[in-house]
Amino acid sequence: MKRPQRKTFMRHLELELFGTSLSGRVLWLTVAIILGVELVLLTPMLGNERQHWLWDHISLAHIAALSAAIPQNNNLAPPPAQFLPQLPDVEAIKLTLPDSTVRQVASGRIAQPARLIYLAHETVLYSSWRALQRIAGLGAARIEVIAPSPLQAGATVDIIANAAPLNKDLRGYASHLAVISLIVALVTGLLLFAALNRLLVRPMRIMTESISGFRNDPEHAGQSELTSLAARGDDEIAQAAQELKEMLETMRTALWRNARLAALGTSVAKISHDLRNILSSALLVASHLQDSTDPSAQRAAHTLGGAVERAVQLVSRTVDFAREGPPAIIRTPVCLRDVLDEAILAVRPDGAVITIENHVPAELVLPLDRMQIYRVLLNLLRNAAEAGAKAVVVTAETETDAPKIIVTDYGPGLPPRVLQNLFKPFAGSGRQGSSGLGLVISRDLMRAHGGELTLAQTGPLGTVFVLELSGSDMPAPALPLPQTPYKSTGPMEFF
Repeated sequence: MKRPQRKTFMRHLELELFGTSLSGRVLWLTVAIILGVELVLLTPMLGNERQHWLWDHISLAHIAALSAAIPQNNNLAPPPAQFLPQLPDVEAIKLTLPDSTVRQVASGRIAQPARLIYLAHETVLYSSWRALQRIAGLGAARIEVIAPSPLQAGATVDIIANAAPLNKDLRGYASHLAVISLIVALVTGLLLFAALNRLLVRPMRIMTESISGFRNDPEHAGQSELTSLAARGDDEIAQAAQELKEMLETMRTALWRNARLAALGTSVAKISHDLRNILSSALLVASHLQDSTDPSAQRAAHTLGGAVERAVQLVSRTVDFAREGPPAIIRTPVCLRDVLDEAILAVRPDGAVITIENHVPAELVLPLDRMQIYRVLLNLLRNAAEAGAKAVVVTAETETDAPKIIVTDYGPGLPPRVLQNLFKPFAGSGRQGSSGLGLVISRDLMRAHGGELTLAQTGPLGTVFVLELSGSDMPAPALPLPQTPYKSTGPMEFF
């Protein structure tokens, strides 16, 4: 069992080091940066190595000239070759002493040198540039070097030398530096790779795997590693892991709740057909009872009919809310005033008297789903009637690019408990036995149209709802309620 695990680990490590993973990219980027920095820092060392080679030859040439002890006047004469046994690459030496005495040593016929070097005037930067040229094979084959002798103040040494040994020495030194630089870069990169892999890459992999596991199996995805990562400290990674853990838990709870609602919707949808058949029979009995001459039977029929109608509405709303996806919208040119008139005619509050004024202009025609807008308006009017409003005024704002329908009811206003759960399913109703789905479904229908349903104002003088008929994301303005009791300003309809 250990061998497959080891093989898997080695393959994973190989993918991290040489693949397209973030840790592998960090490793090789680190190595490249370190090599670049070392190239900049180590280039002056090549210049120093070149200068050391030249100064060493100047010193050895001084000693060789003194050993030869053959003074010449202003010319380089070829002495015996044995005077240059330690400097095989030096062809000639000229030593000028402080008293202007000149001593010369030559190994044979001297060719004209290709480059003259005044060593005392060279800077490290210039010497580094010349060293790089020699490593690249671009330097002259012979050089003449003139420098003050480091062995005797006031003495000057002039040598002619073959530059091939200098090229070889610089290339060997550069190779040595390159090997050391590569080893340092690799070791540093691996250490940085291990640190980043521990501190950043591994936590990112844990969070990525948690997200992937949640996507594949939201209900059973484990979060043990994510929990341990969130508990490791107060750094940014731990905070991100904690936020991710809480988000996944919230989403799991929401998915569970939605699954329950979907299951509820499926169950209700399956039984709704049979339930409506049963309720149809009850409505048929109620209609027969209404034909009776007995007043008590008529009252019972009226009560039975209302109860059956409310049951049908509850089933329909539950099915609509539990249906997956937004409601289907079929747009046609709709005259909002006509739709509102139909909704007003459909409002039948039990034992209540309400006046409803329709001030929507007849020329306001928009591309809407007539049935869905009708449902929204009907729900708002019924809510106002059942809340005890004595009057409702419906107006429109068409001056802007976002037309609004404003529904103002002159009732007691919404209680605080209802305001806290206004658009929450099964929790936002202020009436006993109501599902609280009416406003939720109405808002979903408005959003499906690209608009919005908002509560603009509520209080003891009444409540104002605003229907935005555009895709604007701006919140609806708070519309002031009238500060005086309702007074009719035109024809009214009584129900």
